[in-house]
Amino acid sequence: MLRSLYAGISGLRGHQQMMDITGNNIANVNTAGFKSSSGVFEDTLSQMMKAAGAPQGNQGGTNPAQVGLGMRMAGISTNFSQGAAQTTGRTTDLMIQGDGFFVVRSGNDQLYSRAGSFSFDANGSLVTPEGANVRGWVGKNGVIDTNSPTQDVKLPFGSLLAPKPTDSVTVGGNLPADTVSAAPIVTSITTYDTQGNPVTLSASYTKTDATHWDVTLSDGVNPDVGPTPITFDAAGGNPDVTHIDFNGLMDVDVSGVTSYAGTSTIAATSQTGAAMGSLQSFTIGPDGTVVGVFSNGLKQSLAQLAISSFNNPPGLEKIGNSTYRATVNSGNPQLGAPGSAGRGALQAGALEMSNVDLAQEFTNLIVAERGFQANSKIISTSDEMLQDLVNLKR
Repeated sequence: MLRSLYAGISGLRGHQQMMDITGNNIANVNTAGFKSSSGVFEDTLSQMMKAAGAPQGNQGGTNPAQVGLGMRMAGISTNFSQGAAQTTGRTTDLMIQGDGFFVVRSGNDQLYSRAGSFSFDANGSLVTPEGANVRGWVGKNGVIDTNSPTQDVKLPFGSLLAPKPTDSVTVGGNLPADTVSAAPIVTSITTYDTQGNPVTLSASYTKTDATHWDVTLSDGVNPDVGPTPITFDAAGGNPDVTHIDFNGLMDVDVSGVTSYAGTSTIAATSQTGAAMGSLQSFTIGPDGTVVGVFSNGLKQSLAQLAISSFNNPPGLEKIGNSTYRATVNSGNPQLGAPGSAGRGALQAGALEMSNVDLAQEFTNLIVAERGFQANSKIISTSDEMLQDLVNLKR
């Protein structure tokens, strides 16, 4: 039988596989996180018609004469180039800018994905559209240990943030050096005790002479502190007392107070305490940290997503649902925080689009079609030659 007949068959099979690959790429042109594939052909064994001969004496050498037996698919490689960003506005939609994969758990399998379309389920777990749990590290009292084993990322809905007692108050502004009033200047600020109860701390400033003021602190609960004399320099700055201890409960910083002529602007500018707070919302930062925003205005790190990198990403196995599984040729997964050790940073509110190049894929359609036609012509021509051979005997 003619060898060209079987070569044509192998060509048909190879170009059919090329068409399958191209069709799959086009079908996933709008699949988030999809990475396109491409096929590589190679020839098969060649039949030796005449072996090579070495030069001898006055006789030159001869090259081998071989007839090829067709082609086959050498391999299918995945293109892991970055896809474009598609803004969605959803807080839980995440895009990896750079290398790396999200880590998800499906049953007992640890899988990897570039598709970051996540949401929180009824239990507060961050999951994929198929229900696989996103992996990372869960914070304890605002501290996240990325050296510990990964866990399912959960948002503790309904959790409370314990009250924080005020341990520091900052006072700033100006005490008017040219005032002639004997009435004290009073300023106040709301502080918090150990149970989160609001307590109003008042500071009374009484002028004693050109550069001296007396300060009395009171909260109506604990004993008053003062009067504490404060002396300014001749220019009205540099108070000789910069901190006042209020009954060992809090430190009152008055280093920013001045005594210039003019208007009184003295005020307590900040304090460090807070009442009890409940979780109101959250944000996800570029490093994958899930930060909870509580009703008392405080923020706390709740969890951090993990990103895995591989020595050979094309060695990963596609298993559907836009996920991959590690293989013996992908290398071991190297887990870490986003943005560290060459891993990509995260962008919230966006998804990575497919990296399929439609112009290239449509060109590949033409190449595959013409290759298929050419190989089918080989078969029909070989058949005609066989028919002519049969017709030699009439």
